[in-house]
Amino acid sequence: MQEASISIEELAKKTQSVFGAQAIDKRRLPSSQLKKRGLPAYVAEYVLDAIIPGMGFVTKEEAETVQNWAKTRIPKGDEQKLVKFRLSQGEIVKILTSVETDIKLKRDKQETYAKVLDLDDVLISDDLLRSYPALLKQGMWGVVELVKTSEGVAITSFKPMQATINIELLKQARAEFSLAEWRSLILISMGYNPEAYTTLEQQEIVMARLLPLVQKNMHLMELAPKGTGKSYLFENISPRVRLISGGNVSPAVLFVNNSNGQYGLLARFSVLVLDEIQTLKFLQPGEIIGGLKGYLANGKLTRGGLHEIASDCGFVMLANIPLDDNQRPLLDSLVETLPGFLRETAFLDRIQGIIPGWKIPKLSSNCFAQSVGLKADFFGDALLALREELDHDQKAFKRVKLIGHNPYTRNEDAIRNIAAGMLKILFPHGIFTEDEFRRNCLRPAIEFRQIIWDQLYSLDPEYRQYERELACE
Repeated sequence: MQEASISIEELAKKTQSVFGAQAIDKRRLPSSQLKKRGLPAYVAEYVLDAIIPGMGFVTKEEAETVQNWAKTRIPKGDEQKLVKFRLSQGEIVKILTSVETDIKLKRDKQETYAKVLDLDDVLISDDLLRSYPALLKQGMWGVVELVKTSEGVAITSFKPMQATINIELLKQARAEFSLAEWRSLILISMGYNPEAYTTLEQQEIVMARLLPLVQKNMHLMELAPKGTGKSYLFENISPRVRLISGGNVSPAVLFVNNSNGQYGLLARFSVLVLDEIQTLKFLQPGEIIGGLKGYLANGKLTRGGLHEIASDCGFVMLANIPLDDNQRPLLDSLVETLPGFLRETAFLDRIQGIIPGWKIPKLSSNCFAQSVGLKADFFGDALLALREELDHDQKAFKRVKLIGHNPYTRNEDAIRNIAAGMLKILFPHGIFTEDEFRRNCLRPAIEFRQIIWDQLYSLDPEYRQYERELACE
């Protein structure tokens, strides 16, 4: 059934009316030049709304205002020594930055330090840590006040940039929009222009990137050529999402450092994304694949049986694949270009679905949002709050049952999880018809799982005891 076309202009007015202060014109950030300061969108949009609130393109005067503010509050990489010099002269320095903390346990005392800019041992009080426990997990962005004391540089105050999330308000707001309007609003809030993705399938593929934010322990892979914006969302959506692009990946980084007991990224973040995995250097790949298989199967992190802990972090791999002249995958096996140890079928089976990024257009200037959407910090936190909506999981789970004489349990579990995630994205208020669920949640869930099932079916005869085509009652 063809959905009625919508007016982006009318959608912008409705978004402003319904969401009020949580709405922002997505054209303002690019025209402000603020991202040249190295800020992710969830920080930069917060700054824009605080310093130069408004709609439409940023004017020359507004751009100068926000740039002048940034010069005093957001030091660039080559200005960090200037910050140190100002501190050495006894100045109180106030800057907007990310703050991460570490606790060093000693025999007779505990010492807590923060990392700010390139300063590793900045003193931070226990009171601040009690007020903002996220500082001890993935870290937080905020305005910090630094001063040099006799014991070293210390944080004297911290004001986090944090949206206030009321999930009930989000549910009530969803009821004001048609499904087509809501889908467009989601894409705009992600930073994309819905008019650049001309089919429902293309829009679903882009929105599928949100699945690991709304669904706990959602493990996915996206395969696409370069330039389709695979990492764009994850760089800009939330401080609870960590993107690794380049460098070394070790068991200590992912799981736990057995020498000091410090847990790795899978324990500290809600979503971990490995970008361009063909170019990453994996240290001790045998231990990594073993640890990942265990984690993806049961949500527990450990190394050598030490320091076991549960985590609900989603794990996402982004990989480039070559296409033929018809923009179809060139190789018979979609996973052929992955590092060898990641092509193991026992590992691939634990990845719940493959997002077919080769089916969407490459990014151009027209692909970025040109209208009013939700602020990135509010949007990201709202998506992560939907992880706790267990009623949506139950509604999806009871509606998904694979047909066939011998259905494979992992296929059914994966389809249930993906369908539940799509339900949270599209129908956060929980109001939908059976047909809407089947068309907009169950169908794409089957399609994403079918892609990885086809790989397993062709790579390993063990899987051929089950039906090749996935279908639900």
